[in-house]
Amino acid sequence: MSTRLNPYLNFPGSCKEAMEFYQEVLGGDLKLTTFGEFGSDDAATKDQIMHALLETPAGFTIMASDLPPGMEHQPGQNISISISGEDADALRGYWDKLAAKGTVTMALEKQMWGDEYGSCVDQFGVPWMIDIVHPQ
Repeated sequence: MSTRLNPYLNFPGSCKEAMEFYQEVLGGDLKLTTFGEFGSDDAATKDQIMHALLETPAGFTIMASDLPPGMEHQPGQNISISISGEDADALRGYWDKLAAKGTVTMALEKQMWGDEYGSCVDQFGVPWMIDIVHPQ
């Protein structure tokens, strides 16, 4: 897997519907994973989307999720830039520079799905997500 940069969208419970619409418009392969598939037994979130990935024949990639409880949905500000891949050194370098003068919202560390992941907002107010993929 090469390193890629793509938009990451957030929805207030309508991620599945939105991503199925984008698949209808753009074509491609859509993968949806719910919070329940990662062990959540919370009735309010278990069927919501923890991660969606749409890869299109034109080479577009869109990722998305439903917002967990407590996170405010702000239309127009519900997008982050995601960088993901297997080149851990390069990705950690991006992380260090993006987070240095920004605000870390989730430390870059190993997550329940096996990857190293972190999120931050850079000094210009742009939200970033870094995901270091560990092949399984």
